[in-house]
Amino acid sequence: MIIIMRADSTEADIEGVLERLDDSGYGHHISRGEERTIIGAIGAPDGEKDTAAGQLSVLPGVERVVPILKTYKLISREHHPRPKPVMIGPAQVGGGHLAVMAGPCSVEGHDQMVQTARAVKDAGACALRGGAYKPRSSPYDFQGLGVEGLEHLAAAREETGLPIVTEVMDVRQVEGVAEIADCMQIGARNMQNYGLLKECGGAGKPVMLKRGFASTVEEWLKAAEYIAAAGAQDIILCERGIRTFETGTRFTLDLGAIALARRETFLPIVADPSHATGVASLVLPMALASTAAGADGLLIEVHPRPDQALSDGPQSLTPAAFSDLMREVRKVAEAVGMTV
Repeated sequence: MIIIMRADSTEADIEGVLERLDDSGYGHHISRGEERTIIGAIGAPDGEKDTAAGQLSVLPGVERVVPILKTYKLISREHHPRPKPVMIGPAQVGGGHLAVMAGPCSVEGHDQMVQTARAVKDAGACALRGGAYKPRSSPYDFQGLGVEGLEHLAAAREETGLPIVTEVMDVRQVEGVAEIADCMQIGARNMQNYGLLKECGGAGKPVMLKRGFASTVEEWLKAAEYIAAAGAQDIILCERGIRTFETGTRFTLDLGAIALARRETFLPIVADPSHATGVASLVLPMALASTAAGADGLLIEVHPRPDQALSDGPQSLTPAAFSDLMREVRKVAEAVGMTV
């Protein structure tokens, strides 16, 4: 359930509600808006909710108590009815702004990262993406540079000012990645790694959660709830394609999921047409379609020399192709009332 405080409620009123929730065995999550403070209460047995709601409704400063029927309570529209942007460093994701995050699949070296960061920034990207740790299907494929890769990302940020989005694969990596990254990405393979979700949720950094390639939208949202329940205030959802019977593309970009998730949650939603298609020539049309479908951002793979990339070269754009993509994306974004 959620407790909506009156506009004139005091900090003492809010503390009174929190104390009552603690006494009743509830966890809680506070969302402070410009006009209202909303408190999400989670964790108590269903049979006690009606009694607790009645008791809470008469506390000083409480305007009303509303039950939440969704299993993903903290990230639901019932908890927060309007879309809420997330800041990745200085970059805004959502709130009428289309955030384009770009960079190579894997961090391969200092010069590669700095060169790419300069190119994508010049074209209009607001954040740099790149994998220091890489989940690969084969144990013999390039697994990333690890800590050295994080250092190259930091150097590229120092050079260009672009904030960093990079993946964390294991709870043992969270602390080190959180020290460097501006946003921690949880990949599709780890979407239901609940220990990792909780650890990232408590790390104090924005978290981007990719949808598992065999997961429903509801399962995706429940996974995001784990992150929110662990304390994260800023979560971004990423649709990166699901597995279907189609073999002409790497996965199938689920545009319907973007619209459905937007209806269910206030969290910003970005699309990854690079991983979804796996084909560089298909990234542009799917980026345009995602923008038209209501995505708040795009995750685009860019490599200065895709033919020499250590991972995902076939889906990576050259800097010139990325510049062309940005020019076309701006047209669609403007048509649907967004800025880039």
